[in-house]
Amino acid sequence: MMKHSFATISCLMLMTSVTAQPPSFSGAYPETRTVDQTDQFFGTSVPDPYRWLEDDRSEETKDWVRRQNEVTGSYLDQIPFRDALRKRLTELWNYEKFSAPFKEGEYTYFFRNDGLQNQSVLYRQKGKGAPEVFLDPNKFSKDGTTALSGIEFSPDGSLCAYQISEGGSDWRKVIVLDTRTKQQIGDTLVDVKFSGLSWQGNEGFYYSSYDKPAEGSVLSGKTQLHKLYFHKLGTPQGADQLVFGGEETPRRYVGGGVTEDQKYLIITAANATYGNELYIRDLTVKDAPIRPIVTGFENEHDVVYAENGKLYILTNTGAPNRKLVVADAANPAPSGWKTLIPETKFPLSVSACGGKLFAQYLKDAVSQVFQYSLDGKQERAIALPGLGTAGGFGGKREEKELYYSFTSYVYPPTIFRYNIATGKSELYKQAKVKFDPAQYESRQVFYTSADGTRVPMILTYKKGMKQNGKNPVMLYGYGGFGISLTPSFSVSNLVFMENGGIYAVANLRGGGEYGDEWHNAGTKMQKQNVFDDFIAAAEYLIKEQYTSKEYLAISGGSNGGLLVGACMTQRPDLFRVCFPAVGVLDMLRYHRFTAGAGWAYDYGTADDSPEMFAYLYKYSPVHNTRKNTCYPATMVMTADHDDRVVPAHSFKFAAALQAAQGCGNPVLIRVETKAGHGAGKPTSMVIDEHVDKWAFLLWNMGLSYQRP
Repeated sequence: MMKHSFATISCLMLMTSVTAQPPSFSGAYPETRTVDQTDQFFGTSVPDPYRWLEDDRSEETKDWVRRQNEVTGSYLDQIPFRDALRKRLTELWNYEKFSAPFKEGEYTYFFRNDGLQNQSVLYRQKGKGAPEVFLDPNKFSKDGTTALSGIEFSPDGSLCAYQISEGGSDWRKVIVLDTRTKQQIGDTLVDVKFSGLSWQGNEGFYYSSYDKPAEGSVLSGKTQLHKLYFHKLGTPQGADQLVFGGEETPRRYVGGGVTEDQKYLIITAANATYGNELYIRDLTVKDAPIRPIVTGFENEHDVVYAENGKLYILTNTGAPNRKLVVADAANPAPSGWKTLIPETKFPLSVSACGGKLFAQYLKDAVSQVFQYSLDGKQERAIALPGLGTAGGFGGKREEKELYYSFTSYVYPPTIFRYNIATGKSELYKQAKVKFDPAQYESRQVFYTSADGTRVPMILTYKKGMKQNGKNPVMLYGYGGFGISLTPSFSVSNLVFMENGGIYAVANLRGGGEYGDEWHNAGTKMQKQNVFDDFIAAAEYLIKEQYTSKEYLAISGGSNGGLLVGACMTQRPDLFRVCFPAVGVLDMLRYHRFTAGAGWAYDYGTADDSPEMFAYLYKYSPVHNTRKNTCYPATMVMTADHDDRVVPAHSFKFAAALQAAQGCGNPVLIRVETKAGHGAGKPTSMVIDEHVDKWAFLLWNMGLSYQRP
């Protein structure tokens, strides 16, 4: 016992002992030319001196990226403990990983990664036979940058269609296989984007896409009209039938799915990331028309199950935290909906398996799950291992059991088998990470934001932590698009925490942790609430002496990259290190690239009104750097194939920060090549990214790293 206590204290001392004053950046930033570009917004002139960096096809932009990466690489190379971090993180990452199994036809399928494979491999087995490789994405490309990004099987399991992503792009290719022979059927479909795949018997499947931009870059060009197609096997893609979307029914996001009983095609259509229409087509009647269920974009609706002519619809109509209603498929108008699972004070999601419904609630960002009958009777609460995140309560109608996952900040991902009839769970697969959860703790705290709102935050750290203001902290947030940050285990964070770091996650407004009201409180002209919540989290951590500003880092990606960019330009005095990743950072032009216009529900656009323009202009990170201001040590992170949040955002922000920096703190940009917004990134690339991130953080806090 004494030995264990001494080891814990020693570990904390190793990391928090200051080795020296954090080093100043002694090199020179690459020269970034400026142009005389000015835009007019409601009579206001807005300069855009780095507009030329938006052209991702130009040789000048590519040369700028190369020069910036050289400077960043040289800086990182000087960090003496970087190799030790890499060795430790690689060691921790090297454990066997499994997905939950799923049944298709005669086979049970599952994903497995032996530890350090760049991409997980899809296996299958028949009965108790030996597993065999079905698809190995590691063979798609030599460097592991081509990923399997989705697979769907026909109802009898004899066919499958799978999507691949090359270099992290959102543009996909679709390949069809005969599952018995593993041989390809027909041609490869191309130019598929933001799409599911849904089979209609063995005849073919539905998918969605945009026309590729006629002019300019495929990676950054604006995509506007989403289209739902039906691909009939044995025919060329050019002959695919347009089902919905395009010029006749212009929508920015369109998806289609066939119900499990194969009787109905359900179509969702939206113009923004919030609010959608629902349509239905009766597939049992030849050439049946597409009929509306709900039109307009004021609310959200999702058909989660269908059986015996009934549709089970999750909706927030009159229920900000969502309720489940049942509708007659022959007459599905909202006037006939009957509430099956009513709204509660906790946000609801619903899935189905084995003829049962599974209601998943989010209580203060942790999971609660209940089993219901199809007539709305609650049958039991499902006992989970603790406070954390549960997922995967879905499957086919005939299944007698299902598999679900559970994780938390101190509980590695674990898969359980659940007996639907008895309600009993048993361990199926447990991650064998070299990690002792008994040495760590995770606790939820609540703090007060600028306007008095109570905001939750979860702190995770090694036991023995002292609230003395000297602990390095990584504060992470998102705060947008109704997305909830729930507890999940991270090997990367373990490297930080096992040496005394505190990992903090704030559940900001703009997210979905408390339903639509929480989400809407962080949108459009209330977006500042999100930044205030994050700043208040930082101030709370300092006030309660978990850390001090000398040891406080903030991180976020995508909308979270905007969060970091806005907070560091509003309060540069508050943070020591900042990581804005793949961020939306030019708020006046974001809607002019790829599918950015669809984010307007959360952000509004600079074209909407003088008031909306002025609000965006006031916090847009690219437009709010100030000359001779001492900004925190910053590593902007992006990727050259990010066609969701185009890298021009990060390019322009990094250039503006470098020009404005008024002290010796480094302002660097790390541009990953042959990578996109994040999904499908090979393991080797992910490890490299996290090593660089932790090394940069510790080095700029004047700390060292020692293997525990």
